[in-house]
Amino acid sequence: MQMENGSVEALGSRIVENVSRVLVGKEAEIELCVIALLSRGHILIEDVPGVGKTMLAKSLARSLGCSFERLQFTPDLLPSDVTGVNIYSPSTQQFEFRQGPIFTQILLADEINRATPKTQSALLEAMEERQVTVDGTTYPLSLPFQVLATQNPVEFAGTFPLPEAQVDRFLMRVNLGYLDIAHEVKVLRVTHRTRSHTDIGLGASSRGSLGLFRTAQARAAIEGRDFVTPDDVKALVQTVLAHRLTLKANAELRGLTPAKVLSQILETEPVPPPNVVSRFGRRAAS
Repeated sequence: MQMENGSVEALGSRIVENVSRVLVGKEAEIELCVIALLSRGHILIEDVPGVGKTMLAKSLARSLGCSFERLQFTPDLLPSDVTGVNIYSPSTQQFEFRQGPIFTQILLADEINRATPKTQSALLEAMEERQVTVDGTTYPLSLPFQVLATQNPVEFAGTFPLPEAQVDRFLMRVNLGYLDIAHEVKVLRVTHRTRSHTDIGLGASSRGSLGLFRTAQARAAIEGRDFVTPDDVKALVQTVLAHRLTLKANAELRGLTPAKVLSQILETEPVPPPNVVSRFGRRAAS
């Protein structure tokens, strides 16, 4: 489909604006996704869990009015789980093709490097030629068609590195990264020091921050309050964040645990004044 420059500009701006409403502080990365889509290219997103990769793909699809599928790649995933399979139908006495999740317009291939190379290769034809061949029959894919694949650059256990032929199919490689303080305040009105602590290698993600935010609200609510206090956060921070942290090797050798590091942070973090606490709670409740 051909569009004039003005309409392309308006479309791109509208998409970036829509997605930015739910994925704040990532306008540049969202724009890259739009550029890749207009270029008929695919994107490899390398980042830690919980920074908004799934939200980015979903919001992009919704803003475009495109169909969306999310496929979790695992070591036992088969190529037919991606492309689809021919199944014999007793009623018609014929084989019928059941489409796989790749028959969509925006496909989120989550943790693509956790699948075997054979399953990874099931994406190659679709990404390059916008078609899928099963048992000698070729099926065209809907347009637009874009694959947003993710992989965790920190955790390598049980993974299969993408071969060069697979990596070359991606037009861009994008890193979302943690939100900066200003933008995370816009989301949560709070900050977390787990990302800058000297003993922590991998701090709490935005998902972890949001989890602490919501559970603090819930604790306040069941105690009959419409505002969150520092005690709510302190009571929940261990259970919500400790399992999300990865310590540096030298910290573990010194006998530190995520729980101990979080306790240190709580002891040194200044308590916000009452007016900030109340405002934070009431805004959250509304």
